[in-house]
Amino acid sequence: MGLFTDITPPGLISFKSPLPVKESVDKLVHLVESKGLTVFCRVDHAAGAAAAGMQLRPTTLVIFGNAKGGTPLMQAAQTIGIDLPLKVLAWEDASGQTWLGYNDPVWLAERHGIQAAGATTANAMRTLLSTVTEAAAMP
Repeated sequence: MGLFTDITPPGLISFKSPLPVKESVDKLVHLVESKGLTVFCRVDHAAGAAAAGMQLRPTTLVIFGNAKGGTPLMQAAQTIGIDLPLKVLAWEDASGQTWLGYNDPVWLAERHGIQAAGATTANAMRTLLSTVTEAAAMP
């Protein structure tokens, strides 16, 4: 796993992608949908910045999931709903490197105090996120 050189925020897992942000996101969306998950939206932060007259390197958030995955965690602690559905952020750093990153679901379960109750679901989500993100980061 290639972590970026800045200080890594707690719980964030990230991978380098040789593809531009848009291509990485398109590939990620295809992979997520092929797993039977719903893509709720793409948030193009760079377009939002441009609309506000500001500049931002390419930065896109993909929000996706399904109720069968997230509901068991919210049954254990409804506050985890602030961190669900799942999200992957794609961004271009100052040197032009594309990154894909997500919050580790196991870390999220710990954050909300449901390590035991949420372990099986969080680990399954961790595997899913790792699989689709690593695949999206391949040329």
